[in-house]
Amino acid sequence: MFERLNAYRIMWVLVFFDLPTETKKDRKIYARFRKQILSDGFSMFQFSIYLRHCASRENAVVHSKRVKTILPPRGHIGILCITDKQFSMMEIFRGKEPLAGPETVQQLELF
Repeated sequence: MFERLNAYRIMWVLVFFDLPTETKKDRKIYARFRKQILSDGFSMFQFSIYLRHCASRENAVVHSKRVKTILPPRGHIGILCITDKQFSMMEIFRGKEPLAGPETVQQLELF
């Protein structure tokens, strides 16, 4: 049976990282990692937090595995998958001013 996409099936993958940047080699590794996750469809949410919208848990697993294959040799990296429903409950502020969260990608369904 075909499952319709909903806020509990759609996923977000968040990648958090803190990489060393002391040497030229460190900065090159940092830049390469950042470019690779951007090329996989992640968007910058904050300086070291990137996120990607995924249509399903299976799709989120694929992108999590891709990140794992490009992990740099040093630094701290976290990968978190949450549902669209959980993501929509996030409160975002600039100072004390509330902001709207990132837009959810619209999904086209064909029957």
